[in-house]
Amino acid sequence: MPDAPRMLLLVTEDGISRRSAAAPSRAGTFLAGGRFFGKVPMTSSESKEEMKMDSSVKSRRTASLKTPTALPEKAVRDLAAAATTLLADVFVLYIKTKNFHWHMSGPHFRDYHLLLDEQAEQIFAMTDDLAERVRKIGGTTLRSVGDIAKRQRIQDNDADFVHPHEMLAELRDDNGTLVESLKALHDLCDEHGDVATASLIENWIDEGERRVWFLFETLRGSNG
Repeated sequence: MPDAPRMLLLVTEDGISRRSAAAPSRAGTFLAGGRFFGKVPMTSSESKEEMKMDSSVKSRRTASLKTPTALPEKAVRDLAAAATTLLADVFVLYIKTKNFHWHMSGPHFRDYHLLLDEQAEQIFAMTDDLAERVRKIGGTTLRSVGDIAKRQRIQDNDADFVHPHEMLAELRDDNGTLVESLKALHDLCDEHGDVATASLIENWIDEGERRVWFLFETLRGSNG
């Protein structure tokens, strides 16, 4: 009687392992348990299937980010650009607020330190909602720190030492600038009928004005 076919483990040129009960017809080695391991060339049908899979993968990789939206193309373009620039400013203001929070000094250290930490959390909470809103309307948003640097309008502060009162005054002005940018984006939303984005912005305007108020009063109490 002929020997029973052994179960084979074949590795083709595409790196994919396949099992087969057929006797080995190409060079290879039997392993423990009667399994066969070896390199075998792909068949013509396997090669065509592999090319089809490669084409499908490449197609998915190059597909456009076409988020469904009822907004016209111009509205998406204008709103996405303005919101992404605003998002860059939000990230810059968040980092600056944390910078001053970390490097705070002086007799009012604890109060100022805690105030800036609270404000930084509120600012950071805007980022994901704003970026996702851009994607929801069919646009694209920030991709890197370098992208932020190219778009930001609020300036960094890399000074070795900043007086506590100067920190608060700078953040007061920067938050005021952010509020004005939020209002400008709100006007653009009204122009294009983007009610949902406008609704988000209204809450952020209120929060920004509150931060300006707190910083202003804190400075006045310190004769800053």
